[in-house]
Order: sequence, then structure tokens, then C-alpha cells
Amino acid sequence: MKLFPENFLWGAASASFQIEGARNEDGKTDSIWDATADGHIKRNLNGDKACDHYHRYREDIALMKELGLKSYRFSVSWPRVMPQRGIINEKGLQFYRDLTGELRRAGIEPLCTLYHWDLPMWAYNEGGWENPQIIDEFKEYIQTVVDALSDKVRYWITFNEPACFIGFGYFEGRQAPFKTNTMTKEQRFSDLAYISRNVLLCHGYAVKIIRERSKLADPQIGFALNGRNFVAYDETTDGIEKARNEMFDIEKGFSMAVNWWADPMILGKAPQYLEKVLTQEDLKVICQPLNFFGYNIYFANNYNADAKSPDLGWPGMPRTQLGWAITPEVLYWSPKFLYERYHLPILITENGMSNLDFVMSDGKVHDPQRVDYMYCYLSKLYRAMNDGIPVIGYTAWAFTDNFEWAEGCDPRFGLVYVDYRSQQRIPKDSFYWYQQVIRDNGVGDIMQ
Repeated sequence: MKLFPENFLWGAASASFQIEGARNEDGKTDSIWDATADGHIKRNLNGDKACDHYHRYREDIALMKELGLKSYRFSVSWPRVMPQRGIINEKGLQFYRDLTGELRRAGIEPLCTLYHWDLPMWAYNEGGWENPQIIDEFKEYIQTVVDALSDKVRYWITFNEPACFIGFGYFEGRQAPFKTNTMTKEQRFSDLAYISRNVLLCHGYAVKIIRERSKLADPQIGFALNGRNFVAYDETTDGIEKARNEMFDIEKGFSMAVNWWADPMILGKAPQYLEKVLTQEDLKVICQPLNFFGYNIYFANNYNADAKSPDLGWPGMPRTQLGWAITPEVLYWSPKFLYERYHLPILITENGMSNLDFVMSDGKVHDPQRVDYMYCYLSKLYRAMNDGIPVIGYTAWAFTDNFEWAEGCDPRFGLVYVDYRSQQRIPKDSFYWYQQVIRDNGVGDIMQ
């Protein structure tokens, strides 16, 4: 049995747009994912209903309690809370008060993500992340949420994957608002730096606001970054150094280089290109004391086609439904490299796999691939912890199947199956396997 530390945060995650539905209910207005996604989502689907979590959160939390979750990561929808600039929607806030209260009563620690990609359309129409005006708008939003929820929320995540919502949203056209940038390399980096400054300053101000206004003592604050991950399969000195250097290579990584975001946030240093736009006063705001390094991690770029690398694995190597390489070793090497550089405890804020799950003739959902995936990844995380890397929690992506952004409803990441026609929830085999892991506070032999 691979035993994990006492008080380890065994969790699962979601995001507001992906599960809530209730697009126009109780005063909510559109986000960029509601209003700009036409023609960009597979099968021309939308998130108007998604998992209907807005109306079914009590049912979902009852399942979380049955699972035994120690923590649940959710996000707040900015346009649900602030449907127009300067306007607070009390009905929207009440939903999150009710949600966090229900989680507390179930004995589950709420992990609140303040921004998980659903930018209000009104903010986008004013320039969105390209306009420095968004900083003041974001500060008002954060104050509103912290004042409403900080009597129940201790763990806060400022941003989810800015590498994606900026890099994919404003440069590659893969995510809302589906913009592209085909300028020269130098101009692209210049534009990236200009937009990133707004995100980084919003992060710094959010941390300050939480610390100043939290109703619970000692709030725990971090972020949920992602990046390019490389593993040193041969474990030689040269191989390890090469993997580390690749992970932090800004020239190759662009927005996906994790240090593009983490160096200013944690070290107070501006990487190449960002140094041209970040002043010392900016860095004083951006670099605030943090409690953990949240990281979303799925695959090694050594073997992922999106890495644009000649080393794309071998024919028939194991991959998820979305084509992501299954490389458990990343849960050893990435926490190791991140801790060695930043010296913050690691919280795995997302890890999981998309799978071709369906209800079988016995009425159940059997997902042995996901069970094996979680077993292998958690075993590598255990190795990192055994080697002295402090890890405070593991958050499975995702609790339920959900609306997977531009991929629509086809990819299924959940521990709980969702029938999108009836909204029936069916716990998968992986739900019950993870339930036993949480009860044991560790990972045993997968064959048992």
C-alpha cells in the first residue's frame, strides 16, 4: 500500500461553464463561450444546459459525499455574479453561497477558482484581456466574490490555465474568443507580453484582496497553471537536465512555458519579452506570497503530437480518446522540476483522461482504462513525494462528465457518467475505485 500524508486533499474538479447550464437564468448574461462559440464547437453544440448543475448541485454534492471527497474544486462564473459592469447579481451570488454551504455540510473543503475562462461578454466588448481596463473590473469582481464566500472558502485559485485562454484564445483560434495572430515571432511575443501583463496584475491584486478581506483566517491561495511537460526516461544527468530545460524554454513554449507565468508570480522576475512591459512596480503587485503551486497535468510533450517534436512516441502507444499520450511519469518529473525551481508545495489541480465511456447492458459504466490510468499516475506522484517533493493534494478531472469546451460532449472525463438527455448520473467503476483510495488514504495493488 502506497500511503499518502494525513490530511491529503483527495479531490475532484469542475468548471462553471462546463457543468452549470442555466445560461440565461436568474440574471446571468453571456460569457464569451456562450456568444462567440457558434461554428467552433463540434456537432454545433452549446453549453446552455451542460450538466444542469445549477439545478442539481445538491444531487451532485450527495454523490461527492458518497465518494468521500476531501475537497471539491469549482469555479465561479463571472457573468453570473456580475451580469453587467458594476452590477452585482444577488441571485448569482446566492447560488455559490448555497453551493459552498452544502459542501461544508458534507464535510468537503471548497476550492474556489475565480476565473476559469468564462469572460463576461460585456467585458470582452470593452476589450477583454487586451484592455488594461479589465484590471479594475476584475478587482471589483474579486471583492464581490470574496466578501460573499470567504466565510466558507479557505482555498482560492486565481486563474485556471492562462496559457490556454490567452495562447489558444487570442493567438491560435482554438478557444474563445477564437482569435488568431499570424504576425512575426517577435510581434507575437510582444502582443503576448502586453496581454499577459493584464492577467498577471489581476492575479496579484486578487491575492491582495483575498488576504485583506477573507473572513476565514489564513486563506490558502494559489493558481492552476499548465505547461509543457517533459520526462527523463533514461534518468541520466544529461537526460534530466534536457527535460528540465525543455519545460522552461520560453522560445519553444510561448504561452505554454509555465515560467512565463510563474516566474513573475513567485520569483518576482520578468522572463524574456515580458521584461519589456513589466515594471518593477508591476512586479511588486504581481509577486504576492502564495501557499501552493497548483498545476494541471495530463501528458508528457515528449510524446504528444501538439508538441511539434520529432519524438512523437511509437505506433500504437497508449493514448486517451482525445489523442493525449498516457505518460504517468509526468506526475513524478513535473512536480519535481516545479518544486526545485519555485519551492512551493504542489497541489495537482487537474489530472484525468477522456475515455469512450457508455452505459453497458448491465446498466453500469465500466472504465478500466481510467482506473489503470489513475493508478499509474498516482503511483508516480507517490514516488515524487517519497523523494521529498511536498504534495498537498490530488484533484481528479473531472467529477462528472462535462461540456468539454470546443470538443463538445463527446470526451468523457468524469468519475460520474452523465446522460445529457435525461441528466441521470451514474457512478463509473473509477468512482468506486477512487472511493477506496480515499478510504485507504493510499493506492494498493490495482489487481486487488
